Amino acid sequence: MKALVIHAAKDLRLEDRDLEQPGPGQISVAVNAGGICGSDLHYYNHGGFGAVRLKEPMILGHEVAGTIKALGEGVSGFAIGDRVAISPSRPCSTCSYCLKGQQNQCVNMRFYGSAMPMPHIQGAFREQLIAEQWQCHKVADDVSIQEAALAEPFAVTLHAVSRAGSLLGKRVLVTGCGPIGALAIIAARAHGAAEIVATDVMDTVLDKALEIGADRVINVAKDSGSLAAYGENKGYFDVHFEASGNEKAIHTGLETLKPRSVLVQLGLGGNVSIPQNLIVAKEIDIRGTFRFHEEFGLAVDLINRKRVNLKPLITGTFPIEQAVEAFELAGDRSKSMKVQLTF
Repeated sequence: MKALVIHAAKDLRLEDRDLEQPGPGQISVAVNAGGICGSDLHYYNHGGFGAVRLKEPMILGHEVAGTIKALGEGVSGFAIGDRVAISPSRPCSTCSYCLKGQQNQCVNMRFYGSAMPMPHIQGAFREQLIAEQWQCHKVADDVSIQEAALAEPFAVTLHAVSRAGSLLGKRVLVTGCGPIGALAIIAARAHGAAEIVATDVMDTVLDKALEIGADRVINVAKDSGSLAAYGENKGYFDVHFEASGNEKAIHTGLETLKPRSVLVQLGLGGNVSIPQNLIVAKEIDIRGTFRFHEEFGLAVDLINRKRVNLKPLITGTFPIEQAVEAFELAGDRSKSMKVQLTF
């Protein structure tokens, strides 16, 4: 079978790999669609991110959906031909965090397409993938496989919403309107947010934010004063989803949050300074959010039931043979939101 393998920065190759057979409790899935994630782009453009570096060739990809081709012994509830979205999160289920129900913090996590451990965890950008039964979630007949492949990044934002607490009737700020910020807008709206204001430095992504449900957008590169106005009377927003990782966005967001509000940090930006006095004076909660677990099933369910519309986020799809072209487009924020591959 063909697989998309990263060897070093800008060294992406389509290679032949052995076709595996499903074991007990496993399912063989022909991968039909896969979304290019920010982490995939970091491996492609820089050979890694932060302290995480490629040390050996690795199959990329973790946002995938496909069609069942074979069932291992003991698998029930699935049939050959079923379409499924596959959770890339494979916790060990035996460490102390898994046993406490914090599977996203598993110390032995096997997450598709990750260079964190050595040997690396091979990814899902391949023609056929062996998955555990519990990783697979059925896709409704009237849902496209491209939509189903968005379940993984959507699950990331659903976990962020769970970290924020109830959003019913709340005023929400989203800073950074790339794919995760855009999906945070959709997730917040689905969970009852009364008002959503989104910021970025690019008009193209802000236009998309309006299309998918933001009430107001602000280009802070052109009009930072409009966001600053929300800081009057000790703040306006109840919850801030920070998806840019930009230090200035964090600071400005904290100034616009009301006392006893919540900042949920989604974006990764390395070490940043925090205005400690402001956090203390306003009694602001800062909460990190990392991956997901049970939210993946919720993501698929919301997509299947048409409770959310993720289709506007799909910029385009490319066959695996045009992967380099797809990655180059995915890395251009002025032209793309979510670029997918087909296998």
